[in-house]
Formats: sequence, structure tokens, C-alpha cells
Amino acid sequence: MSFKKLITWSETSFNELPWRKDRSLYRTWISEVMLQQTTVFTVKTRLDDFCEKFPDITSLAKASEEELLIQWKGLGYYQRAKNLKKAAIYLVENFEGDFPESIEDLMSVPGIGPYTASAIFAIGMNKKSLPVDANLERVLARIYGIDSEKGEKLKKILREKFLKKEILNIKTKNFRGLSEALMDLGREVCQSKRVFCELCQVRAICVAKEWSDPTKTPAVAPKNKIDKRRLPLIRVICEKDEKIYCYRKPKGTWLSGQYELPTFILNESDQQLNQYPLIEDKNLPRLMIKTGITKYKIENYIKRLNPEEMRALGDFELLDIDVAMKKLSSASLKCIKEERKSKPDPV
Repeated sequence: MSFKKLITWSETSFNELPWRKDRSLYRTWISEVMLQQTTVFTVKTRLDDFCEKFPDITSLAKASEEELLIQWKGLGYYQRAKNLKKAAIYLVENFEGDFPESIEDLMSVPGIGPYTASAIFAIGMNKKSLPVDANLERVLARIYGIDSEKGEKLKKILREKFLKKEILNIKTKNFRGLSEALMDLGREVCQSKRVFCELCQVRAICVAKEWSDPTKTPAVAPKNKIDKRRLPLIRVICEKDEKIYCYRKPKGTWLSGQYELPTFILNESDQQLNQYPLIEDKNLPRLMIKTGITKYKIENYIKRLNPEEMRALGDFELLDIDVAMKKLSSASLKCIKEERKSKPDPV
């Protein structure tokens, strides 16, 4: 009975989420991929626009990489967008632009792994499967008192116990509702570092509620701290005739396919880094913002040049400012906005 209450609570409270309000297999797939590395709040604001631009698998398969990255901008982890396109092309070529109806065939699609396949199967198709994301992993480990470290081993244990009917052995045909309810429970009530047991719809059967600190489950293995390297960059802003100089990142570099402001490395000693050309500049601008990527802490020194000074640095593309504001990377946009804020108001 507890899980029926949980599903009712979820469907009553969270049906306004855009991927639930307007359901389709395609929207389920896109939203699940977005949600894997992005907050619910951000995905809520971006899903409809993405699906309006690419309304189905066929249109996604035909999209240029540039169009796709522009639409994905701000969601982070851009490889996810490229994997979506790979999967869409495969689905068009092998399944007539539709999703296969077996989980094995779903997992054969490039860019669709075990979790995404299970999510499409359970949430999109309402078939029996268990999409074990971080929320389900945490919630089920606590409900059933499973003693295992957080990670792939625990996820495998949960999937096996589900198939053997050792967990979630309930009479239901609403696998979509069950999966989403458990996700909602983990996001809203049974969080990683805080629990609100008095609000939980399944507290009557939960093992962890009797423990002094349910947040200790599942245990988290200590992480090796990675010291990020300092990476000082010069980001150049140069405008001409309502246009701005920029360039498109080549393949094999960070954010390949996206546009950036002309960017140069300041005295970088990392010989393996081939992201940007080196520049010697002893007169650093005062204006600087911090960003980060992979193993680097980036210091973005923002410098404004005139067109003549810009030409001395190399050949760059001129884009209309309105177009550039849609195409430029998040770091470049931050630099432009910060530089504009720093200018004194005209008298």
C-alpha cells in the first residue's frame, strides 16, 4: 500500500514538470539525458525550446552539430548532445526513426546506455524496468537497508534484486509512476545529506528510518582529491559595425564546434595543452572572471581591443552581435556581460 501512496503523492505533486505534462517517448528520452548532468530547474526551462527546434528523432538526426550545440548551450557536458545525434542517426538508419521495443535493442543504440534504456522502457513505454539513477540508488538502499557503497556495484545489486522480485515486489502496471515517484522521493524528501522522514510516503516499511543517521547510507567511498591546475587565459573582445570577432573551436578541443571569443594562453607550461595559442602579455587587464573545465581552474582576463589591434593577432570571424550571443560559449558570454557591466554609465 505504501508504494501506491507514494505514486499518488508524486502524480499529484509533480505532474506539471514539462516532460510529464506533455509526454512522448522522444521527450522522455531527451529529458532523461538532460537530467543526467543538469538540475531539474534548468531542464524545466530548456526542454520545450529544444523539442520545438528538434521535434522528433528525424529532425535531430538531420541537425548540424552547430545547431545542436547552440540549442544545448547552458546545459553543460556537451558530449551528451553529440551522443543524442549519434543515437538519432542510428535510429533513423536501423529503426525507421523510431525506438525499438526491447531493452536489448535499445542498449544497442550508440549513446544509449543501461540507465537511459531502462528510463525509456519504464518511463517512456511504461514497461517493467528499473532506471537506477542516483535518487533510486539512494532511496532503495535506505528503504531496504542494503549495505553497499554507492556506485556501480550497488546499482547492479538493486537491478538484480528487482528482477528476482526481492525489492519492489508489488502488483502494479504503473512502472512509469513507480519510477518517477521514487525519483521524486529522492529529490524532494530522501536527499543525499538531508532526510524528511515525516513527509515520506513509504516510511512505514523503511529500514533506515530506525537508524540514527539515514544519510550515511549508501556509504560513499572517499574520493581522491584532484588538484586543478591554474590556467590563465586572455579573452579578447573586439567589435566592429555591430559585429564581434570570434572563432569556432576545432575538433579535438574543448567545446569543439562552439564559438568563442579570440582566446590565448598566458605562459602555460602544460606541454600537452593544445587548446589555444600562446601569447606573451605582461600587462594583464584588471578585469578577470573565473571558470573551470576538466582539470583546470581558468582565470579569464578580459581585454578589449580595436579592430587594428585585433588584426595583428590573426584572422577571426565577424558575427552579428545578436547571432554571436546565441552561438558563443558560456564562458565567452560571461566575459562579455562582465565587461559590459564594468563600463561606466555614459554621462
